[in-house]
Amino acid sequence: MKRKAGSSMARFVGAIFSLAVAGGAFFSPATWAADSAVILMYHRFGETDMPSTNIRLEQFEAHIEELKSGPYTVLPVPEIMAAIEAGRPLPERTVGITVDDAFKSVYSEAWPRLKKAGLPFTLFVSTNAVDQGFSRYMSWAEIKEMAEGGVTIGNHASGHHHMAARSKEANRADIAKAVERFEAELGFKPKLFAYPYGEASRALAEVVGEFGFTTAFGQHSGAVGKSSEMMYLPRFALNEKYGDLSRFKMAVNVVPLPVSDVSPADWIVEEGANPPPFGFTVSQEFKALDQLACYASHEGKAKLEILGDVRVEVRMETPFPKGRSRINCTAPAGQGRWHWFSRQFYNGGEE
Repeated sequence: MKRKAGSSMARFVGAIFSLAVAGGAFFSPATWAADSAVILMYHRFGETDMPSTNIRLEQFEAHIEELKSGPYTVLPVPEIMAAIEAGRPLPERTVGITVDDAFKSVYSEAWPRLKKAGLPFTLFVSTNAVDQGFSRYMSWAEIKEMAEGGVTIGNHASGHHHMAARSKEANRADIAKAVERFEAELGFKPKLFAYPYGEASRALAEVVGEFGFTTAFGQHSGAVGKSSEMMYLPRFALNEKYGDLSRFKMAVNVVPLPVSDVSPADWIVEEGANPPPFGFTVSQEFKALDQLACYASHEGKAKLEILGDVRVEVRMETPFPKGRSRINCTAPAGQGRWHWFSRQFYNGGEE
């Protein structure tokens, strides 16, 4: 189960969304759209007693209608990733859909609606909850039915732990158990991985790579593009609070902020470096550096230092709290669209 977002995160997302709505229509056109895609992430559908991970059915139906009637191309996530890794262009406004955790409402509510609309999606399954037969989770028979019906199945580990806080040995055993269960129940090993809670570290990514995964997803927002880190890809999370149609339209029209040389290299908060010295280099082709703004989930708008013409250093005043924290950096991309780069950090010890 995902932890409920706190008030600081709500203010953080709200500030960015308000800025996007207010300012996006007056700047030069985006130039990276044909090399990118937005990946969406859902969990529950119509389970209103779990609002932090649920999308209301009327919201979800509005999302589907927007994708069907708007200028979007919804593709299977493996197809999107293959194009990006090979450097092949994608259709303008490409979107991928993912769902985490294999809750029963995916089978009963989401799949029928997506199938009727002809929209492909990926389901990331945590195997322990399915094995234990919890009432709110799908069964292996239902997951197999979906796989045979064209749904891409992804690996979401077995125990749904805070894996960034665990040892390599524990994580290796956890993923190996999930791989074994997929082979036993479905007859294949999924090729895509999603980190539970979106929490990752370089050490964890190395373990994930040992199992043959070349792409893995978090829960930080943004678009996937040629400058993205393939072992920690962004997705826009959608729930009741952040699932209204205005935010949805903003999200599915985002393009990447073209960055490189991101520091620090790891995605966990190192002891003695909190807040972390966060920075990145933007492409020479990027012409909106003077309009760039960055927001930290724990303190709001952050101070930026621009070094030369392309280096951005983000200066935060207060340490990250325990758990997950995020920095979002955005700049206008024209036509009401936004360049977006997000980095999630995890601050925690052993479970």
